[in-house]
Amino acid sequence: MSSQTRRERDSMGELEVPASALYGAQTQRAVDNFPVSGQPLPAAFIRAVARIKLAAAEVNRDLELLDDVRAEAIIKAARQIIDGEHADQFPVDVFQTGSGTSTNMNVNEVLTQLANQHLGDKDVTVGANDHVNMGQSSNDVIPTAIHLSAVIAVSDTLLPALRHLHEVIARKASEVDDVVKTGRTHLMDAMPIRMSQELGAWQAQVGQAIERIEQVLPRLERLAQGGTAVGSGINAHPEFAERIADRLSHQTGHAFRPAESFFAALSSQDTAVELSGHLRTYAVAMMKISNDLRWMNSGPLAGLGEIELEALQPGSSIMPGKVNPVIPEAAAQVAAQVMGNDATIGIAGQSGNFQLNVMLPLIANNLLSSITLSANVSRLLADKAIATFNVRQDNIEAPLAKNPILVTALNPVIGYNEAARVAKVAYQAGRPILDVAEEETELSREELERLLDPAKLTAGGIQ
Repeated sequence: MSSQTRRERDSMGELEVPASALYGAQTQRAVDNFPVSGQPLPAAFIRAVARIKLAAAEVNRDLELLDDVRAEAIIKAARQIIDGEHADQFPVDVFQTGSGTSTNMNVNEVLTQLANQHLGDKDVTVGANDHVNMGQSSNDVIPTAIHLSAVIAVSDTLLPALRHLHEVIARKASEVDDVVKTGRTHLMDAMPIRMSQELGAWQAQVGQAIERIEQVLPRLERLAQGGTAVGSGINAHPEFAERIADRLSHQTGHAFRPAESFFAALSSQDTAVELSGHLRTYAVAMMKISNDLRWMNSGPLAGLGEIELEALQPGSSIMPGKVNPVIPEAAAQVAAQVMGNDATIGIAGQSGNFQLNVMLPLIANNLLSSITLSANVSRLLADKAIATFNVRQDNIEAPLAKNPILVTALNPVIGYNEAARVAKVAYQAGRPILDVAEEETELSREELERLLDPAKLTAGGIQ
């Protein structure tokens, strides 16, 4: 043993850990056993586990199972972790034991060391298993931490970001309501629409995503804590589950309650899978919005050039003056990542064998990743793409006037086949449909101007 290490003991024996480490033997074994990705679980997840430990210490103290001195030391230590201190003391890889036992014990050991530091020279000491983990198992702590961290992240980060995006789209739609443009189906010219109608579709997609995610929150607020090892609640006080849910509710302001079935809460991750599915649905919408922005911005000379996105950075290392739609591209990449995360979570959700799911760390990591990525890029999409783009009215008006599909409005007057003939003539000649229709039909120019007014056509109905 060197001066840079110290000896720690667990039920399997002794081994050396870094002298400066707050964790002990079980964490070190996990570090040695799982050198897989070099990626620990998210800080938000570790804070959620610390919240559970704090609440458990309070409950066990109130139930007179844990003395006041030890309880207060654990509570003080847990608050340090919740506040973001000692973040470097949680090195266990995401790809570890499927129950997340290594992470649970990592937190237990760090809290034990901190608690004993707080106790100083007092005659009592805190134990990782007997005191910090009292009334708990990794098998209910880790599923509870998944729900707890997801509820906090969704409520504090994701939903505010989506609501902001929704508001920004609505505001921009109002600003461009007078812009009438060529609609497109199959990427081909179609009947005209207002740009506000186009943006209104995005707004509706984001609004529906908000509704879906809000609807899953009550199910996320049902906690596995109290099920302990297999769902039976062995070694936990009969009131432990209700009390710890109340404590976590008091900590966070959310309405947590015990799961209807601890056996289901330990063996399945159906609610995490459900939330991930809603995040995937939003990712699909985000991909659509991002690609619409890219197409509308394309050019500026050889593309559609309907809008001009804010210039944020040089777009090429070789082509001077090139500017690319970097924010929509970033958002599209996030969307792809969230879809991939969802596929992984779906597979991991199937890995509930009998009384325990054994891909819990992977679910925790990917779920929180999807929430964080979606929240962050939604604000970028709102503030650096949608709020700031300029309309290129000249590039919109010219093709709109020549759009032969406007002749659709003449169907009830001259019939589909005759309207198709007029459209073909206008397209081949590259002339405005109004001029060609005046020559090819018996309708007056005044009547044609009324029937083919693009702005009026955006209202639908029979002209």
